[in-house]
Amino acid sequence: MNAPVLRVDDLRIDYLSDPVVHAVRGVSFDLARGEILGIAGESGCGKTTLAYGITQLLRPPAQLTGGEVTFLAGGESIRVDLLEGSALRAFRWDRISMVFQGAMNALNPVLRIRAQLEDVLTTHRPAMTAVERRARCATLMEVVGVPAERLEAFPHELSGGMRQRVMIAMALLLDPPIMIMDEPTTALDVVVQRDILREVTRLRDELGFAVIFITHDLPLLLEVSDRIAVMRAGEIVELAPTRELYENPRQEYTRELLAAFPSLTGDGWTGRNPEENE
Repeated sequence: MNAPVLRVDDLRIDYLSDPVVHAVRGVSFDLARGEILGIAGESGCGKTTLAYGITQLLRPPAQLTGGEVTFLAGGESIRVDLLEGSALRAFRWDRISMVFQGAMNALNPVLRIRAQLEDVLTTHRPAMTAVERRARCATLMEVVGVPAERLEAFPHELSGGMRQRVMIAMALLLDPPIMIMDEPTTALDVVVQRDILREVTRLRDELGFAVIFITHDLPLLLEVSDRIAVMRAGEIVELAPTRELYENPRQEYTRELLAAFPSLTGDGWTGRNPEENE
């Protein structure tokens, strides 16, 4: 495995309600350079809360109560104090970017796509000229498979798949070594889902960034991930290479998740011993 670019150590997130909800409970993992790490689990298990905690996007009553995140990209080792938060905000988009589940909600409906992409560059790359910003935005649109002329469109003028590709382009604008994708294909039909997944893996292969891919769709992760972490009740209960997790899951919960998805042949998941189901 390649050298790690991100290390999450004993991350804890609570919702300060009555009673307190321990949404993420001591999660630890490393993310390797160029790796796609899938995080799977049922709705409410803490997947999205984990992503928002890493990127410091939590809103009250959610609160980080412990843990460390260390960025190791570019030969550096930079510890970020999650309890303080401001240090991590300095890394957002530049070191770590995020593709949100609802692209239409993530994009400003009253601004053209160009304005929203250029705003990232204006904020994080103030030395760039207007010409350089326009060229960079056009290039990234073409990279993700959207014609550059669509930069003049408003979000509602694009299809769901194109809006999600715009969000991927935005996440790649600053060449971050890490991208978090939170259920990026949930609202899309299966054909568009397939196109988006192919685009993500192609870009990963070409650009070398690492991906944390969050979804409840375990079969999808079996296709695109190098490793898979299975979450349950705020904890990672199993973390293994994709093939190993599929062929020899250690936890009963993982086996239940695999069995929950029907096979095209109608036999269902059977693990290493298909004759047991005959």
